[in-house]
Amino acid sequence: MTDPRPAAVPAHDVTDLGRAAEGVRRIEWAEREMPVLRLIRERFAAEKPLAGLRVGACLHVTSETANLMRTLKAGGADVILAASNPLSTQDDVAAALVTAYGISTYARRGEDRTSYYAHLNAVADSRPQMTMDDGCDLVSLLHQERPDQVKDVLAGTEETTTGVIRLRAMAADGALGYPVIAVNEALTKHLFDNRYGTGQSTVDGIIRATNLLIAGRNVAVAGYGWVGRGIASRMDGHGAHVAVIEVDPVRALEALMDGFQVMTAAQAAAWGDLFVTATGNVNVFRREHFEVMKDGAVLANSGHFDAELDLAALRTMAEGHVREVRENVQEFEIGGKRIHLIAEGRLVNLGAAEGHPAAVMDMSFANQALAVEYAAGHHAELAPQVYVVPEAIDVEVARLKIAAMGITLDSMTPEQVAYVASWRQGT
Repeated sequence: MTDPRPAAVPAHDVTDLGRAAEGVRRIEWAEREMPVLRLIRERFAAEKPLAGLRVGACLHVTSETANLMRTLKAGGADVILAASNPLSTQDDVAAALVTAYGISTYARRGEDRTSYYAHLNAVADSRPQMTMDDGCDLVSLLHQERPDQVKDVLAGTEETTTGVIRLRAMAADGALGYPVIAVNEALTKHLFDNRYGTGQSTVDGIIRATNLLIAGRNVAVAGYGWVGRGIASRMDGHGAHVAVIEVDPVRALEALMDGFQVMTAAQAAAWGDLFVTATGNVNVFRREHFEVMKDGAVLANSGHFDAELDLAALRTMAEGHVREVRENVQEFEIGGKRIHLIAEGRLVNLGAAEGHPAAVMDMSFANQALAVEYAAGHHAELAPQVYVVPEAIDVEVARLKIAAMGITLDSMTPEQVAYVASWRQGT
């Protein structure tokens, strides 16, 4: 069942409030696959652990995120949401958040840079006491442009790898003004969301955008972290010939022993048909790589920012010969050769598809909700550093997920408990 219609429509900037009914249906469909978050919402509604807390969020505005926002509101929080990516917003969901659930939302699919930062500033204007980020943009804005507000923030959470990298750099420089819990580092997040969720949704986005046959194609995956592992695995499952590009020798060795080729970006550029970045770094594929790519090469990015591809160089090389050949696919003609870019180089799984399956986001957003609850109760004990999700929360999310799937785990016997606690028993 949907939440009651709010008495008044909150402040917002969305594309079309008339699409709210469509958004409610989408949100309710996702909720069926999010039993852990639903259980947390039911508890939050009864206990109100976030009563009176202003939460400013910069996240992908999708049906899964909507269910997280509903959970925080059920816990008593006043929530203000802005989009973390211009191409990931589901406009019907944004409308539903405003009109059906009474959550102040600032998000329009395809918004330009000016609108993006205007929306971030609208969240900052609410003077949040807790921040939720997917990429660290809200945290960065507060610290760089509104330092007077930082002291009012009790704590924050961060959803993605790129954001955690930025936050740790801030902490190392002594610039971070409040504690942030790295939800991305939870085992139930990065093992499942990053690997299974991004692996599936990246392939989904590429196929939706291009309708290409993956089988038999040379696919170069840049980065073999959890996201890269998932993408490589799913591409392999579709019958692709997969090569991995890595700078870390341990990860490169792992990729090799997982059955993939390992190449440099220069080697892969001439070999590949499809290129997918997942590194969290900048300019992974650059001018020298574009120059040797095959006619018809396809570029996609599954890292948080479009900076993983040197788009400025690609545009310069095309000299204005750029056209849209399919929805979400741009063609760059370079000296008679064509290179295709999906979703403007932004997150392909959200720009050209619907992002992660709700069943995976159930765990990620359960971690988010419980991390906010934990931070609300323990912020006074935490220094301005980056923290991993407490193990108890991680385990509880896994326990609830397993139970929701109807699976019963075995338990150790008293003898086994004694054995693992003893140092006296040996061979």
